[in-house]
Amino acid sequence: MAEFPKLRLRRLRKPNLRKIFRETRLTPENFIVPIFVDENIKSKKPIESMPGYYRIPVEGAVKEVEECLELGLGNFIVFGIPSYKDEVGSSAFDSDGVIQKTLRKLKSEFPDVVVVTDVCLCEYTTHGHCGVVKDGEVLNDETLPILGKTAVSHAECGADIVAPSGMMDGMVAAIRKALDDSGFTDIPIMSYAAKYASSFYSPFREAAESGYKFGDRKGYQMDIHNSDEAMREIELDIKEGADIIMVKPALPYLDIIRRAKEKFGYPLAAYNVSGEYSMVKAAIERGWLGEDVVYEILVSIRRAGADLIITYHAKEVVEKLQ
Repeated sequence: MAEFPKLRLRRLRKPNLRKIFRETRLTPENFIVPIFVDENIKSKKPIESMPGYYRIPVEGAVKEVEECLELGLGNFIVFGIPSYKDEVGSSAFDSDGVIQKTLRKLKSEFPDVVVVTDVCLCEYTTHGHCGVVKDGEVLNDETLPILGKTAVSHAECGADIVAPSGMMDGMVAAIRKALDDSGFTDIPIMSYAAKYASSFYSPFREAAESGYKFGDRKGYQMDIHNSDEAMREIELDIKEGADIIMVKPALPYLDIIRRAKEKFGYPLAAYNVSGEYSMVKAAIERGWLGEDVVYEILVSIRRAGADLIITYHAKEVVEKLQ
Protein backbone atom coordinates (compact mmCIF):
# COMPACT_ATOMS: atom_id res chain seq x y z
CA MET A 1 0.00 0.00 0.00
CA ALA A 2 1.29 3.41 -0.95
CA GLU A 3 2.14 5.95 1.74
CA PHE A 4 1.99 9.72 2.01
CA PRO A 5 2.70 11.76 -0.10
CA LYS A 6 1.87 9.34 -2.94
CA LEU A 7 -1.33 8.36 -1.16
CA ARG A 8 -3.62 11.19 -0.12
CA LEU A 9 -6.99 9.92 1.08
CA ARG A 10 -8.39 13.44 0.86
CA ARG A 11 -8.41 13.14 -2.93
CA LEU A 12 -11.64 11.15 -2.82
CA ARG A 13 -13.34 13.50 -0.36
CA LYS A 14 -13.98 16.32 -2.80
CA PRO A 15 -17.64 17.41 -2.92
CA ASN A 16 -18.29 15.89 -6.35
CA LEU A 17 -16.60 12.57 -5.44
CA ARG A 18 -17.78 11.87 -1.89
CA LYS A 19 -21.08 10.25 -2.86
CA ILE A 20 -19.44 7.95 -5.40
CA PHE A 21 -17.28 6.28 -2.78
CA ARG A 22 -19.78 6.01 0.07
CA GLU A 23 -19.74 2.51 1.50
CA THR A 24 -23.08 2.76 3.34
CA ARG A 25 -26.31 4.05 1.84
CA LEU A 26 -29.75 4.76 3.25
CA THR A 27 -32.84 4.29 1.11
CA PRO A 28 -36.56 4.27 1.95
CA GLU A 29 -36.51 0.48 1.59
CA ASN A 30 -34.24 0.26 4.64
CA PHE A 31 -36.91 1.70 6.96
CA ILE A 32 -39.92 0.26 8.78
CA VAL A 33 -42.35 2.89 10.04
CA PRO A 34 -44.00 2.23 13.43
CA ILE A 35 -47.71 3.04 13.69
CA PHE A 36 -49.63 3.18 16.97
CA VAL A 37 -53.30 2.42 16.36
CA ASP A 38 -55.68 3.19 19.21
CA GLU A 39 -59.26 1.94 18.88
CA ASN A 40 -60.35 4.17 21.76
CA ILE A 41 -59.87 7.50 19.96
CA LYS A 42 -61.53 9.28 17.03
CA SER A 43 -58.71 11.63 16.03
CA LYS A 44 -54.94 11.44 16.29
CA LYS A 45 -53.49 12.07 19.73
CA PRO A 46 -49.97 13.40 20.42
CA ILE A 47 -47.60 11.19 22.39
CA GLU A 48 -46.19 13.63 24.93
CA SER A 49 -42.88 11.82 25.45
CA MET A 50 -42.30 11.39 21.70
CA PRO A 51 -42.43 14.87 20.12
CA GLY A 52 -44.01 14.79 16.67
CA TYR A 53 -45.42 11.28 17.02
CA TYR A 54 -49.06 10.31 17.44
CA ARG A 55 -51.50 7.57 18.27
CA ILE A 56 -54.00 7.31 15.45
CA PRO A 57 -57.51 5.81 15.27
CA VAL A 58 -58.15 2.73 13.16
CA GLU A 59 -59.73 4.88 10.46
CA GLY A 60 -56.63 7.09 10.41
CA ALA A 61 -54.24 4.26 9.54
CA VAL A 62 -55.10 4.54 5.85
CA LYS A 63 -54.18 8.23 5.71
CA GLU A 64 -50.95 7.60 7.60
CA VAL A 65 -49.90 4.92 5.11
CA GLU A 66 -50.88 7.13 2.18
CA GLU A 67 -48.60 9.91 3.45
CA CYS A 68 -45.73 7.47 3.89
CA LEU A 69 -46.20 5.99 0.41
CA GLU A 70 -45.93 9.47 -1.09
CA LEU A 71 -42.47 9.67 0.50
CA GLY A 72 -41.49 6.24 -0.83
CA LEU A 73 -41.95 4.42 2.49
CA GLY A 74 -43.76 1.12 2.11
CA ASN A 75 -42.86 -0.93 5.20
CA PHE A 76 -44.80 -0.63 8.47
CA ILE A 77 -44.98 -2.22 11.91
CA VAL A 78 -48.30 -1.84 13.71
CA PHE A 79 -48.83 -1.64 17.48
CA GLY A 80 -52.33 -1.72 18.94
CA ILE A 81 -54.00 -0.05 21.91
CA PRO A 82 -57.09 -2.21 22.51
CA SER A 83 -60.51 -1.30 23.86
CA TYR A 84 -60.24 -3.93 26.59
CA LYS A 85 -57.56 -5.79 28.51
CA ASP A 86 -57.61 -8.91 30.67
CA GLU A 87 -55.22 -11.17 32.55
CA VAL A 88 -54.24 -13.28 29.53
CA GLY A 89 -54.35 -10.63 26.79
CA SER A 90 -57.22 -12.19 24.86
CA SER A 91 -57.78 -9.00 22.85
CA ALA A 92 -54.44 -9.75 21.17
CA PHE A 93 -56.01 -12.61 19.22
CA ASP A 94 -59.57 -11.26 19.00
CA SER A 95 -60.71 -11.56 15.37
CA ASP A 96 -62.20 -8.08 15.74
CA GLY A 97 -59.26 -6.67 17.72
CA VAL A 98 -57.48 -3.43 16.96
CA ILE A 99 -54.64 -5.02 14.97
CA GLN A 100 -56.95 -7.36 13.10
CA LYS A 101 -59.27 -4.51 12.07
CA THR A 102 -56.30 -2.36 11.04
CA LEU A 103 -54.76 -5.17 8.99
CA ARG A 104 -57.95 -5.83 7.05
CA LYS A 105 -58.34 -2.13 6.30
CA LEU A 106 -54.73 -1.58 5.23
CA LYS A 107 -54.39 -4.70 3.12
CA SER A 108 -57.71 -3.94 1.41
CA GLU A 109 -56.51 -0.44 0.48
CA PHE A 110 -52.83 -1.22 -0.07
CA PRO A 111 -52.29 -4.89 -0.93
CA ASP A 112 -48.63 -4.37 -1.83
CA VAL A 113 -47.38 -2.60 1.29
CA VAL A 114 -45.45 -4.64 3.84
CA VAL A 115 -47.22 -4.78 7.20
CA VAL A 116 -45.38 -6.30 10.15
CA THR A 117 -47.28 -7.07 13.34
CA ASP A 118 -45.92 -7.07 16.87
CA VAL A 119 -46.80 -10.39 18.53
CA CYS A 120 -46.75 -9.75 22.25
CA LEU A 121 -49.19 -9.47 25.15
CA CYS A 122 -47.98 -6.46 27.15
CA GLU A 123 -50.36 -4.02 25.42
CA TYR A 124 -53.30 -6.37 26.00
CA THR A 125 -52.88 -7.55 29.59
CA THR A 126 -54.10 -5.78 32.72
CA HIS A 127 -50.74 -6.36 34.41
CA GLY A 128 -48.66 -5.14 31.45
CA HIS A 129 -46.31 -8.10 31.24
CA CYS A 130 -45.49 -9.98 28.05
CA GLY A 131 -46.96 -13.30 29.17
CA VAL A 132 -49.38 -15.09 31.44
CA VAL A 133 -48.83 -14.23 35.10
CA LYS A 134 -49.47 -16.43 38.14
CA ASP A 135 -48.54 -15.50 41.70
CA GLY A 136 -46.38 -12.63 40.43
CA GLU A 137 -44.38 -14.79 37.99
CA VAL A 138 -44.46 -14.57 34.20
CA LEU A 139 -45.06 -18.11 32.95
CA ASN A 140 -43.09 -18.92 29.84
CA ASP A 141 -44.63 -22.16 28.56
CA GLU A 142 -48.22 -21.16 29.29
CA THR A 143 -47.70 -18.04 27.18
CA LEU A 144 -46.53 -19.84 24.04
CA PRO A 145 -49.94 -21.10 22.79
CA ILE A 146 -51.37 -17.58 23.14
CA LEU A 147 -48.54 -16.14 21.04
CA GLY A 148 -49.16 -18.81 18.39
CA LYS A 149 -52.87 -18.03 18.34
CA THR A 150 -52.15 -14.29 18.06
CA ALA A 151 -49.74 -14.78 15.15
CA VAL A 152 -52.29 -16.91 13.29
CA SER A 153 -54.99 -14.27 13.81
CA HIS A 154 -52.65 -11.67 12.29
CA ALA A 155 -51.83 -13.88 9.32
CA GLU A 156 -55.54 -14.49 8.70
CA CYS A 157 -56.07 -10.73 8.42
CA GLY A 158 -53.22 -10.14 5.98
CA ALA A 159 -50.00 -9.64 7.98
CA ASP A 160 -46.94 -9.99 5.76
CA ILE A 161 -44.51 -10.63 8.63
CA VAL A 162 -45.13 -11.47 12.29
CA ALA A 163 -42.67 -10.21 14.87
CA PRO A 164 -42.69 -11.86 18.31
CA SER A 165 -41.21 -9.45 20.85
CA GLY A 166 -41.88 -11.01 24.26
CA MET A 167 -38.55 -12.85 24.64
CA MET A 168 -40.26 -16.05 25.77
CA ASP A 169 -38.09 -19.12 25.35
CA GLY A 170 -39.40 -21.22 22.46
CA MET A 171 -41.66 -18.48 21.09
CA VAL A 172 -40.36 -18.75 17.52
CA ALA A 173 -40.86 -22.53 17.40
CA ALA A 174 -44.37 -22.20 18.86
CA ILE A 175 -45.36 -19.51 16.37
CA ARG A 176 -43.80 -21.33 13.42
CA LYS A 177 -45.75 -24.48 14.26
CA ALA A 178 -49.00 -22.57 14.77
CA LEU A 179 -48.60 -20.78 11.44
CA ASP A 180 -47.65 -23.94 9.56
CA ASP A 181 -50.51 -25.93 11.08
CA SER A 182 -52.91 -23.22 9.93
CA GLY A 183 -51.59 -23.17 6.37
CA PHE A 184 -49.42 -20.04 6.67
CA THR A 185 -46.12 -21.67 5.82
CA ASP A 186 -45.05 -18.65 3.74
CA ILE A 187 -45.45 -16.04 6.49
CA PRO A 188 -41.98 -15.00 7.72
CA ILE A 189 -41.08 -14.50 11.37
CA MET A 190 -39.00 -11.48 12.36
CA SER A 191 -37.91 -12.34 15.87
CA TYR A 192 -36.92 -9.79 18.51
CA ALA A 193 -34.06 -12.21 19.09
CA ALA A 194 -31.76 -10.00 21.18
CA LYS A 195 -34.05 -7.67 23.10
CA TYR A 196 -32.38 -6.07 26.09
CA ALA A 197 -33.98 -4.99 29.37
CA SER A 198 -33.26 -1.40 28.43
CA SER A 199 -34.08 1.96 29.98
CA PHE A 200 -34.69 3.33 26.47
CA TYR A 201 -38.24 1.95 26.22
CA SER A 202 -40.03 4.37 28.54
CA PRO A 203 -41.68 6.61 25.89
CA PHE A 204 -43.01 3.53 24.08
CA ARG A 205 -44.80 2.41 27.24
CA GLU A 206 -46.72 5.67 27.23
CA ALA A 207 -47.38 5.41 23.50
CA ALA A 208 -48.70 1.84 23.63
CA GLU A 209 -50.07 1.87 27.17
CA SER A 210 -47.87 -1.13 27.92
CA GLY A 211 -46.35 -0.24 31.26
CA TYR A 212 -46.17 -3.07 33.80
CA LYS A 213 -48.00 -2.99 37.13
CA PHE A 214 -45.36 -4.79 39.21
CA GLY A 215 -41.74 -5.88 39.07
CA ASP A 216 -39.80 -5.47 35.82
CA ARG A 217 -39.05 -7.43 32.65
CA LYS A 218 -35.51 -8.46 33.47
CA GLY A 219 -36.58 -12.06 33.96
CA TYR A 220 -37.23 -12.46 30.25
CA GLN A 221 -35.45 -9.58 28.53
CA MET A 222 -31.67 -9.70 28.21
CA ASP A 223 -29.08 -8.36 30.64
CA ILE A 224 -27.56 -5.18 29.18
CA HIS A 225 -24.07 -6.38 30.13
CA ASN A 226 -24.13 -9.49 27.93
CA SER A 227 -22.96 -10.07 24.38
CA ASP A 228 -22.30 -13.82 24.15
CA GLU A 229 -25.81 -14.44 25.47
CA ALA A 230 -27.21 -12.43 22.56
CA MET A 231 -25.47 -14.76 20.12
CA ARG A 232 -27.04 -17.76 21.87
CA GLU A 233 -30.47 -16.17 21.78
CA ILE A 234 -30.15 -15.40 18.08
CA GLU A 235 -28.84 -18.86 17.23
CA LEU A 236 -31.74 -20.50 19.06
CA ASP A 237 -34.29 -18.37 17.22
CA ILE A 238 -32.71 -19.18 13.87
CA LYS A 239 -32.83 -22.90 14.67
CA GLU A 240 -36.50 -22.54 15.63
CA GLY A 241 -37.35 -20.96 12.28
CA ALA A 242 -36.77 -17.20 12.45
CA ASP A 243 -36.41 -15.68 8.97
CA ILE A 244 -35.24 -12.27 10.17
CA ILE A 245 -33.45 -11.51 13.43
CA MET A 246 -33.65 -8.28 15.38
CA VAL A 247 -31.50 -6.40 17.87
CA LYS A 248 -33.27 -3.95 20.20
CA PRO A 249 -32.37 -1.20 21.06
CA ALA A 250 -30.08 -0.18 18.23
CA LEU A 251 -27.79 2.72 19.12
CA PRO A 252 -26.37 1.41 22.45
CA TYR A 253 -25.99 -2.07 20.89
CA LEU A 254 -24.18 -1.41 17.62
CA ASP A 255 -21.59 -3.96 18.69
CA ILE A 256 -24.31 -6.62 18.94
CA ILE A 257 -25.64 -5.72 15.48
CA ARG A 258 -22.17 -6.00 13.97
CA ARG A 259 -21.38 -9.24 15.76
CA ALA A 260 -24.71 -10.83 14.80
CA LYS A 261 -24.35 -9.88 11.16
CA GLU A 262 -20.82 -11.23 10.93
CA LYS A 263 -21.61 -14.44 12.80
CA PHE A 264 -24.93 -15.43 11.20
CA GLY A 265 -25.23 -13.49 7.94
CA TYR A 266 -29.01 -13.48 8.37
CA PRO A 267 -31.37 -10.68 7.36
CA LEU A 268 -31.11 -8.35 10.33
CA ALA A 269 -33.37 -5.63 11.67
CA ALA A 270 -32.48 -3.08 14.33
CA TYR A 271 -35.02 -1.16 16.38
CA ASN A 272 -34.09 2.51 16.86
CA VAL A 273 -36.34 2.71 19.90
CA SER A 274 -38.49 5.41 21.46
CA GLY A 275 -35.93 6.58 24.02
CA GLU A 276 -33.31 7.01 21.32
CA TYR A 277 -35.81 9.03 19.31
CA SER A 278 -36.98 11.19 22.21
CA MET A 279 -33.56 12.13 23.54
CA VAL A 280 -32.44 13.24 20.09
CA LYS A 281 -35.62 15.23 19.48
CA ALA A 282 -35.24 16.92 22.88
CA ALA A 283 -31.63 17.89 22.14
CA ILE A 284 -32.61 19.27 18.73
CA GLU A 285 -35.48 21.29 20.23
CA ARG A 286 -33.05 22.86 22.73
CA GLY A 287 -30.52 23.69 20.03
CA TRP A 288 -27.90 21.39 21.52
CA LEU A 289 -27.74 19.28 18.35
CA GLY A 290 -28.54 19.93 14.71
CA GLU A 291 -31.07 17.88 12.77
CA ASP A 292 -28.29 16.22 10.75
CA VAL A 293 -27.52 14.07 13.79
CA VAL A 294 -30.58 11.92 12.96
CA TYR A 295 -29.16 10.93 9.59
CA GLU A 296 -25.77 10.22 11.16
CA ILE A 297 -27.32 7.92 13.76
CA LEU A 298 -29.29 5.94 11.17
CA VAL A 299 -26.20 5.60 8.96
CA SER A 300 -24.30 4.21 11.95
CA ILE A 301 -27.00 1.57 12.52
CA ARG A 302 -26.95 0.61 8.86
CA ARG A 303 -23.15 0.60 8.77
CA ALA A 304 -23.05 -1.73 11.76
CA GLY A 305 -24.93 -4.33 9.71
CA ALA A 306 -28.68 -3.69 9.88
CA ASP A 307 -30.60 -4.40 6.69
CA LEU A 308 -33.79 -2.90 8.13
CA ILE A 309 -34.23 -0.13 10.68
CA ILE A 310 -37.44 0.33 12.62
CA THR A 311 -37.38 4.04 13.41
CA TYR A 312 -39.69 6.90 14.35
CA HIS A 313 -37.40 9.17 12.31
CA ALA A 314 -38.29 7.48 9.00
CA LYS A 315 -40.53 10.16 7.51
CA GLU A 316 -38.33 13.11 8.38
CA VAL A 317 -35.16 11.40 7.12
CA VAL A 318 -36.70 10.28 3.84
CA GLU A 319 -37.97 13.79 3.18
CA LYS A 320 -34.39 15.04 3.48
CA LEU A 321 -33.01 12.21 1.37
CA GLN A 322 -35.31 13.33 -1.43
